[in-house]
Amino acid sequence: MDAAASGDPARSEVIAGAGPVTRPGERATVRLRETDPEEPPRYAPEWLQLRESADAAARAHDLLDPLRIRLANLPGKAGVVVHDLGCGTGSMGRWLAPRLDGPQHWILHDRDPYLLHFAAVASPRAAADGSRVTVETRRGDVARLTPDALIGASLVTASALLDVLTREEVDTLAEACTGAGCPALLTLSVAGRVDLFPSLPLDTEIAEAFNAHQRRGGLLGPDAVTAACEAFADRGATVKVHPSPWRLGSAEQALTEQWLRGWVGAAVEERPELAGRAEAYLAERLAANAAGALRVVLHHSDLLALARPTGGAA
Repeated sequence: MDAAASGDPARSEVIAGAGPVTRPGERATVRLRETDPEEPPRYAPEWLQLRESADAAARAHDLLDPLRIRLANLPGKAGVVVHDLGCGTGSMGRWLAPRLDGPQHWILHDRDPYLLHFAAVASPRAAADGSRVTVETRRGDVARLTPDALIGASLVTASALLDVLTREEVDTLAEACTGAGCPALLTLSVAGRVDLFPSLPLDTEIAEAFNAHQRRGGLLGPDAVTAACEAFADRGATVKVHPSPWRLGSAEQALTEQWLRGWVGAAVEERPELAGRAEAYLAERLAANAAGALRVVLHHSDLLALARPTGGAA
């Protein structure tokens, strides 16, 4: 039995992207390949908005200095051109643009025109030093990115993207970035580890089932960062990785609730035999969260790949 059909009416409130449960009319942030039109969307805007502050707090600041040095040393640049892949609601731009100096032009890529519009409207207008930030949008499939599409690019960014790619798609991304001599900042990829306090006996089984769910259909899931490191390094890039965990406590109860529902729901979808125990487990976890007595550390990794500059990366 799917966790969403456990009989608890609150289960219908889970947001798409937090888990496998969707509601009519929800939109996907990015399609990585051509799929069945009946396939449910991967994310909903509500989920992206709910997680934005946790994402911002988690992203690895330690990767910004080497990125700034690379951008400052790009030859002949009058400004920075950033391609944001699978931009969703534009949270990466809102976080990164005010942390970089100089004029910036952001090219926002997504398959959802509604989210592209939202991201463009809500984008920052000023860099760290007050320089102008401009945006444009491109609707398309980021899994088919080519070096030609990145001519003139200074940087490629993405958030929570690598783990929903296949190995072939990660290789395509690495080939495009290194072929264009363009660095890549790829943040918030799941690492396959969750720490919950207090712990419960079922924690490990749920985590293992969720990780198996993440790997469905050849997707990399928690193996994504290792695969991306190999793909970029094999193409001559210098790769730096830094942890970027979510740290959720009583101030993040709404996000923790949605994450819990999706985490357990995906685990049960992968292993239906967990359903009976998982229902009781979820109820206990939700009660602790509502009482402010639950803390969660959800491990992610951020990756900075510094490709060798080429003539194409003007």
